[in-house]
Amino acid sequence: MKASLKGQALLLLAVNGLFVMAGALSGTFLNVYLWKSRQDYAMIGWFTLAQQLALGLSFWVAGKWVKEHNKMNALRLGIAVSGLFYMLVLWLGGKAVYYIWPLGCLLGVAIGLFWLAFNIVYFEITDAGNRDYFNGWIGLLGSLTGIVGPWMSGLLISYLHGERGYRVVFILSLSIYAIAAVLSFFLQKRKSEGVYRWSESWTQLRCSVHWRQASASLVFQGLREGVFSFLIGLLVYIAAKEESKLGQYMLITSGVSLISYWAAGKWFKPGYRSAGMLAGSIMLTVVISPLLWQVSYLTLLILGIGTSLFIPLYMLPMVSTSFDLMGETEETVSKRVELVVLRELSLMTGRVAGTMIFIAVLSISTSPRTMTLLLLALGAAPVGSWLFLRRLLSHGGDKSSA
Repeated sequence: MKASLKGQALLLLAVNGLFVMAGALSGTFLNVYLWKSRQDYAMIGWFTLAQQLALGLSFWVAGKWVKEHNKMNALRLGIAVSGLFYMLVLWLGGKAVYYIWPLGCLLGVAIGLFWLAFNIVYFEITDAGNRDYFNGWIGLLGSLTGIVGPWMSGLLISYLHGERGYRVVFILSLSIYAIAAVLSFFLQKRKSEGVYRWSESWTQLRCSVHWRQASASLVFQGLREGVFSFLIGLLVYIAAKEESKLGQYMLITSGVSLISYWAAGKWFKPGYRSAGMLAGSIMLTVVISPLLWQVSYLTLLILGIGTSLFIPLYMLPMVSTSFDLMGETEETVSKRVELVVLRELSLMTGRVAGTMIFIAVLSISTSPRTMTLLLLALGAAPVGSWLFLRRLLSHGGDKSSA
């Protein structure tokens, strides 16, 4: 039977799209905004680290609320706190660089609350038969917002000359968060069940070989994305020296990503996960190599286009496999909140480790060569993900705990 999405799934995609759109409008240029106040890689690294720690911990702490009470309120609060973050940035202006830790923690909490609730609802309204299809649509929406958001922001910031442009962009994001919050009220209240087990993540790691494999693969995913999520955009701005160029970069790479996620959603079936993920992991490493020649707008664009082409081959198996593990048995379904928390804590561990490596290395040298070698080393982490996940990918029908 052909996979399809209806009703609540479509509404959830719409809320997701608006949330991601608001983030794409402002988030793409947030680090550039901070960088223009203080040219300090370590400062950007600490800001990111604060986000990552708060995000992971908010998943763990808010898990009790989401499981035992109203998960939709957690999703709405995540949207509201995201809006509050940008209100504070607007108010602080250039002084925001003096409040890196509290601002980073606030943004991390906002993102954590939203994605914890989103992931639980996503799991509840999908199954193994349409999960790859749903993931493909999430990727498509992410690519569409990545096309429109940064391109529009870059033009506005360049046309309105700096500070005024940033303020307009941040206000636009606030407005979109408000629309997303209103739309979220049309999502049905989901049934709460059971008691939240604070130590369930550690229990799963101790008792389930498959969750140990999945968690290790997620740590390697986090190693890469913890740094790539903020550094590539910043390097593009530093190389091009124009916000409009960064917007153009995001327009091109997101356009490629739109096509690749559409193709993956249409043709990438569960049986292809292992081979596809290995190929994608290798190519995500290979596309970094042009930076060994020169760190320029052109070589960064080659990296961006290559990443956009091959990231679905890596990400779709990563996401689908861990959620399939949650749906193995009635017992694992009943523990879905704790298992989503375990997934996020694993990602957080990798992100924090990658960011700490970034801060440590860049405190010694900020030369282009050092930056490239660091990106190459962290960029190879997806291969590690595949090594840990390959047995689950190859034997998807047999996931009994050991």
